[in-house]
Amino acid sequence: MDEIEELQALDRAWRRAIVANEAGEIGRFMSEDWVLVDGDGVGTREKFLSLVSSGALTHSRMEAVPGTERVRVYGDTAVVTARVVNTAHYGGRDFHADEWTTDVYRQTDQGWVCVISQATPAQG
Repeated sequence: MDEIEELQALDRAWRRAIVANEAGEIGRFMSEDWVLVDGDGVGTREKFLSLVSSGALTHSRMEAVPGTERVRVYGDTAVVTARVVNTAHYGGRDFHADEWTTDVYRQTDQGWVCVISQATPAQG
């Protein structure tokens, strides 16, 4: 498996962990200083994982739209971009999202870890 295939598999595994709603499993894909940048601003790893751990935030769907994944490797950094559809459950409500996501990974002694994720709503 080359680096591109490895990163594609890693990104798919991370999405499966999010749908499994297992904070410990989700956390293994993230660096300690990981952040999520979206329309609400910048969210931290600790906040995201605490919401999952408490059950306040769950996901029942997190899938890349086939043919939209793009992976580029720049030495020990990689960028994975894809259109992702997901369903989250928060505050007693369901949220259905269609977003372009970008995950930036850094290669460490333990393998690839995500350092930042960006989500932008898809327009059509």
